[in-house]
Amino acid sequence: MSLESGATAEAGTPDATRSGDDGGATATGSLSDVDTAGLAYGAVGTATFLAVWQAAAMAVGRTYLLPSPVEVATAFVVELTAPTTFTVPFVGVSLPATRLVANLLQSLLHYLPGLVVGSVLGIALGVAMGWSGRLDDALTPVTRFLRPIPPLAWIVFAIVWIGIGHGGAAFIVGIGAFWINFYNAYAGVEGVSTHLREVAETLGVDGDLRMIRKVILPAATPSIATGIRTSIGQCWMIVVAAELFGAPGVGFQIINAAQNLATDVSVAYMAVISLVFLVSDGAFRRVERRALAWRD
Repeated sequence: MSLESGATAEAGTPDATRSGDDGGATATGSLSDVDTAGLAYGAVGTATFLAVWQAAAMAVGRTYLLPSPVEVATAFVVELTAPTTFTVPFVGVSLPATRLVANLLQSLLHYLPGLVVGSVLGIALGVAMGWSGRLDDALTPVTRFLRPIPPLAWIVFAIVWIGIGHGGAAFIVGIGAFWINFYNAYAGVEGVSTHLREVAETLGVDGDLRMIRKVILPAATPSIATGIRTSIGQCWMIVVAAELFGAPGVGFQIINAAQNLATDVSVAYMAVISLVFLVSDGAFRRVERRALAWRD
């Protein structure tokens, strides 16, 4: 049976050098992989966006309707420097921190466990169903029934089973990560050429576990990596939505500030999510390039 692929355009964008009208000139030397033309265009686009945003905010004239970039930056600095404490879970030790750092750490307590556990389980089941036809036939009806249910629909069970807090939010994030990685792993294994398997068998690769370890997993790694990278971004969206129901963190601060008409603070925390995603996505892309260098 065939299942839908979980790959998205966000994570599937190739990293090949783009060429613009001027030929896509790049810097030389140790920065030869830096697209200077792309950076220049990006800077112009960003500056234009900020100018339009500032003009629109000035035209509106009310911060609670549309805060300006300057007001958002000011709110960001205030949150970054306002002193508070962060209590380490299970240990109970309170550490000095700033308001922004404490809220970000709270969200990471939901994000990282959900991402890791959901990704591992999703990849494992995707590989198993992609390899075993009988297991695929047995579980496909179940996966097709459960897949359309959005992660936030499970919030009621998260509250009843685990409660509002770190565990419940991590549970919701884990569901989102599971499905993204499951379908990418499934598609990667299902897409492995039968000719590759036949060649491996002629070279002495026998047994399911050995075939999976030596042939299937390496061939499916690009698709699996796409799923992981996609879930890195998507799970930030899920964790923010999960925190809207009361779990402490960045998402809760966004809705709490908005309810008090402090939209500059809300946008500042939205910017925090974007910055964290850019850093994590960039780090994973570097790891992915090295791990998949054999494709070049």
